[in-house]
Amino acid sequence: MVIALLAAASSVHTVRWANAYAERGHTVHLISLHEPTTGLLPAVQVHRLPYRMGLGYVLNGGRLNKLVASLGADVLNAHYASGYGTMARSCRAIPVVLNVWGSDVFAFPDKSVLHRWWLLRNLRSAATVVSTSKAMALRVQQLWPHAKVHEVPFGIDTRLFAPRQEHSTGTLVIGTVKTLAPTYGIDRLLRAFAHVRQMPGMPDLQLRIVGTGVQEADLKQQASDLGIAEHTRFVGAVAHAQVPQALQQMDIYVALSRAESFGVAVLEASSTGIPVVVSDAGGLPEVVQDGRTGHVIPNGDPILAAEKLHHLVLHAAERTRMGQEGRRWVQQHYEWSSCVDRMLQVLQNAKKA
Repeated sequence: MVIALLAAASSVHTVRWANAYAERGHTVHLISLHEPTTGLLPAVQVHRLPYRMGLGYVLNGGRLNKLVASLGADVLNAHYASGYGTMARSCRAIPVVLNVWGSDVFAFPDKSVLHRWWLLRNLRSAATVVSTSKAMALRVQQLWPHAKVHEVPFGIDTRLFAPRQEHSTGTLVIGTVKTLAPTYGIDRLLRAFAHVRQMPGMPDLQLRIVGTGVQEADLKQQASDLGIAEHTRFVGAVAHAQVPQALQQMDIYVALSRAESFGVAVLEASSTGIPVVVSDAGGLPEVVQDGRTGHVIPNGDPILAAEKLHHLVLHAAERTRMGQEGRRWVQQHYEWSSCVDRMLQVLQNAKKA
């Protein structure tokens, strides 16, 4: 196929899809308003459009239509329904497969009646909508009951996200890799960690928080107020290529988010062979087998999370078992290559329709 990929060229997820399509022998044209990040294969041809502020999603519609026609593209794969989905709406020459990501369907349409109307127009214009989770697919169906929705998750490269070779016998590390924003419940994690440290029989524990964001200063102050500052390490942001190494330094992964469209970070943790403790927000329960690969905590309750953490800290065999089950779960259901196969089949079917 000749695939026109309309997405943020600055996103690591865009790079993964573009490269995967090219590696399978397809001609890939990445069309974007964003400055390309590193990592794109030479075979991926990048086309940057003008008008790169918010209005660019509207003003570039005509240019997009002419460009895809000149490229001889078979299908337009647009990512993010509210922004690039708006531009994709102008494409009449070829079918549009629209990948929704999260806030574009959960938050954007709730801003106002106008925002909802705008998003519905974008959804209606797509031949097919692709969701990474059942929770987000349900949201799309609620917004537009006639939408044809396929579920294709962000897959995990289990070769990169692999278990560490040696397990330390010193400090036990509880950690997370998330943006430091209220949505992701890092404040809940801090409270859970403070609580578990007061429980009986605890060894030397460290909390490792990988990421940065608007809440960083407040979270550091909270750690100080809870008396856990000296046991909490704020690592800061790391490149995606360094995330496997960051996860391999953890013994338990925690995500007590208030909202999540999917749970790719949790799957990455499971792929590295560590147990996970997550909230029941959005798509998170879909990526965890409760009691087998980790624990799902109702409402992200920090006290209940602390109880589960306490058990995992004291039972190394349980951590090992859950970690092994988690890796098998990812290999069976979320391996990157199989997710690429599923996405390409969706594009192929749209082309034939």
